[in-house]
Amino acid sequence: MNTEPADTPLLILLGPTASGKTRLATRVARQLGGEIISADSRQVYRQMDIGTGKDLDEYFVDGQAVPYHLIDICEPGTRYNVNDFQRDFDEAYRSIVTKEHIPVVCGGTGFYIYALLKGHANDTVPVNEPLRATLEALSTESLRERFLQTESSYHSLADISTRKRLIRALEIVGFLAANPDTEISFGSGCDRYKAIIFGLDPAVEVRRARISKRLDERLKQGLINEVQNLLNQGLNPESLIYYGLEYKYVTLYLTGVLTYEEMRTKLETEIHRFAKRQMTFFRKMEKDGLVINWLPDNWNDEEKVRHIIQRFREFKNDRPGNV
Repeated sequence: MNTEPADTPLLILLGPTASGKTRLATRVARQLGGEIISADSRQVYRQMDIGTGKDLDEYFVDGQAVPYHLIDICEPGTRYNVNDFQRDFDEAYRSIVTKEHIPVVCGGTGFYIYALLKGHANDTVPVNEPLRATLEALSTESLRERFLQTESSYHSLADISTRKRLIRALEIVGFLAANPDTEISFGSGCDRYKAIIFGLDPAVEVRRARISKRLDERLKQGLINEVQNLLNQGLNPESLIYYGLEYKYVTLYLTGVLTYEEMRTKLETEIHRFAKRQMTFFRKMEKDGLVINWLPDNWNDEEKVRHIIQRFREFKNDRPGNV
């Protein structure tokens, strides 16, 4: 990955699931002459459209297509991580700025965005298979309690928004405890990109209502058929369960582990919890010095777009650092 400082700043729009990021980001990109770079850990997979909320129809604004990157770049069943994201992001960024367009980053995977701006330790700490086997036997709540009881320099940086990331965080914490003198780089790519960050944070009751409504819409749109088609192509249930949320619970329904009502109820609950964890990580980003300009939820899209563009242009002209 190229580690030289990048000249063109990033415009980043983040927020929890169902906050309206894609709709807003595509409108901003359309007016700025920009291109979207997705910062979503699951939208990279082909044929996983409904469950990941790609909303590709949103990429047409005023009859014009808004270019996008890091969507539909991997086959389902493969595993994509933050190292892959940093590499692919760098390629997409260079492609966009070469055309003198604006890179507009849109997504809810806070750890990916954090890694771009602050760096991470994932590419330094080796995998510990015996430890992973032990951790896999524990419940997610037990894993979370175990992590919260740790004291480590990595504690404030870790993304524990999903079970797999929680296990990786425990793996990193364990490595640091066993190797206190080892130099760990938390700054891979740090300071390469300058960015202004905007955030969407609907009121909790609004967010919950949107999540529940969207879940019902996705079920009507064919979410179950999407997962069944993936199973029919030979993907084993464990591979889909690995992706979590929609793919986990619909797979458990299709394999007879859950009834339809159990699946819908558990899935709705877990999406609400996921959105809460996303917000927790965004607040952690702020504590680590990344300023997020939260947009009032009572503004309409036009007001939000106008404000974002004005602030971005001021930031681009002044470039005092990370705003």
